[in-house]
Amino acid sequence: MDLRAYTRQFTEKDNRLAGLSFGTTFAVYFASLYLAISEADRWYVLIPAMIVHAFAAVRLYVLQHDCGHHALFETRLQNEIAGHVLSPFTFAPFEVMKQNHNLHHANVGNLAHRETGEIHTMTLAEWNAASGRERLFYRLYRNPFILIPLGAFFTYFIRYRWPKNTTRFGVGPVLRHNLAVAVWVGLLYLLSGWQGLGIYFAASLMGGMLGVFLVYLQHNFEDTWWDRRPHLDPQEAALKGSSALDFGWWFDTAVACITLHDIHHFNARIPCYRLRKCHYGLPPEHAPRRIGFREAVAALNLKLWDEENRRLVPFPPARRRRVTGHGAGQGAA
Repeated sequence: MDLRAYTRQFTEKDNRLAGLSFGTTFAVYFASLYLAISEADRWYVLIPAMIVHAFAAVRLYVLQHDCGHHALFETRLQNEIAGHVLSPFTFAPFEVMKQNHNLHHANVGNLAHRETGEIHTMTLAEWNAASGRERLFYRLYRNPFILIPLGAFFTYFIRYRWPKNTTRFGVGPVLRHNLAVAVWVGLLYLLSGWQGLGIYFAASLMGGMLGVFLVYLQHNFEDTWWDRRPHLDPQEAALKGSSALDFGWWFDTAVACITLHDIHHFNARIPCYRLRKCHYGLPPEHAPRRIGFREAVAALNLKLWDEENRRLVPFPPARRRRVTGHGAGQGAA
């Protein structure tokens, strides 16, 4: 079976479906935020509303991501306009993030260009050759209790104010984006005060944490795929180096199917509203191994790419210095 021919069947854009995804996600985003702020004194309303808002924020980010691939609406111009409209609410400047993400797609699975990925991965050989300081920094960086909450805070609220490659892909769009974010936040303050802003940023952080967790799982799982040129196979990197998460229909819908990342990397022109049908319609010989929630959580313990055994592995156990009786006696002396 020609997999490219199969996936091309699902690349047709439909402005009705795109508009429905766009409009309903914004409706849920604003309605949940209004409910959380207006019912702030009722925790049993506040917390569920913040969770719904967090998922809506992730979904807006995924729609913006599709616009960057010109894969949501029917025309390039429609996607560009929609991407810029979405950006103040995702905290991600559209133009620079689009270009950075295209670099990621072009280099997925390439060990020589890991700088284009969202989350850095060391090889086992690099770890063995690293200094104690480098190991400590990497341990902290890959610790899920740091990577997810602090990573989300740093990425969405600080780093995206001036993303990598800003001077290369456009300073002006980033400055205009930051101004739009400031206007949106200022308007929210005028309408709801400091309490409203606090609720909004807390819910946004929740969405950012969910986003970082999903981004981590997209390429960090045990039998992922990395290689070096000339052996690098883009098709293998796309299908085997990107995950397919099996968290259920409701979860896929809530995050606009960003969970089905393997087929997306194979053909980024498939809009999110057709991705699930394409993925689950794959014939048995191309059906991927899907990762359930328990395995996804366990993948947070995988830190290093073992080039020899071609799999992601945990940190090796710390080497303990062997102390002989003679050495022990000297040490005690």
